[in-house]
Amino acid sequence: MFIGHFGVGFAAKSVARQVSLGWLFAAAQFVDLLWPTLLLLGVERVRIAPGATAVTPLAFEHYPVSHSLAAVLGWAIVVGVAYLLVQRNIRNSLVLAALVVSHWVLDAIVHRPDLPLYPGSAALVGMNAWSSLPLTIAIEVPIFILGAWSYARTTKPVDRSGRWGFAGLAVFLLAIQAGNLFGPPPPSVEAIAWIGQAQWLLVLWAFWVDDHRRLNFGH
Repeated sequence: MFIGHFGVGFAAKSVARQVSLGWLFAAAQFVDLLWPTLLLLGVERVRIAPGATAVTPLAFEHYPVSHSLAAVLGWAIVVGVAYLLVQRNIRNSLVLAALVVSHWVLDAIVHRPDLPLYPGSAALVGMNAWSSLPLTIAIEVPIFILGAWSYARTTKPVDRSGRWGFAGLAVFLLAIQAGNLFGPPPPSVEAIAWIGQAQWLLVLWAFWVDDHRRLNFGH
């Protein structure tokens, strides 16, 4: 899952109104922001296997540090506590922690049974919505559209950057999704890792957009 995570990040603005969209994106996508570094370090493994699913050519062979349920719960605590120490806001800290956990829940819907419950777990979780391209689109696109719509209602632009920066971010995320679904397989695992690192630019984009929007107290 890709844009579904960002859709949840967008939607979270309505319940954590004082938290920047950048932080919401970082939390919702936290484990996928961590994963590329673990790939580069050789801690986790993925294999390019065209036809592995109808949606992605990636076979996730070993990623217990970033994507096991136990690890994700641990990362959620780390993110929530870190935000609490800095901002002293329990409610928003809980929202960010919940966003980290939401990533695993959404992944469990689309992945093949390859998500471990804990490092070393023999039990693997995954409902395999990726076995069907139409089903995957039917799940992810509505989550993203509803999330972006919720963000657009919760905030309002204060200038052209706030208006067009948000629109550009939404369109760009949809374009990446289209490339993921219909483009060629990545050339190498190293390329996957470096492209994954580029997701930090999306987080920075979200910070910038949110700086140019204000809360819409009419909604």
